[in-house]
Amino acid sequence: MAKRLYVGNLSYTTTHSALSEMFGEIGEVVSVNLITDRMSGRSKGFAFVEMADNAEALAAINQLNGTEVDGRAIKVDEARPRRDDRGGGGGGSGRRDRW
Repeated sequence: MAKRLYVGNLSYTTTHSALSEMFGEIGEVVSVNLITDRMSGRSKGFAFVEMADNAEALAAINQLNGTEVDGRAIKVDEARPRRDDRGGGGGGSGRRDRW
């Protein structure tokens, strides 16, 4: 079963292919999602890497967490579950009869 990993403290110059290659040396990489700013397209400094096997994912955490990549010590850990329900929005009381 695939395991999603959070990779943080990345340099803004770290590329998708560099992450794919780095994690690929440890095991099979299913996907790499380098998070970028919508407006500028620049990296936000973190990514999610999905590994094909739990054992390989744990090996990646043990081997890569704290290592230096592009001049920064990266953080590698299990990703938190995705938030499918983002909840309500906007704030306020929702009452419109107080004008």
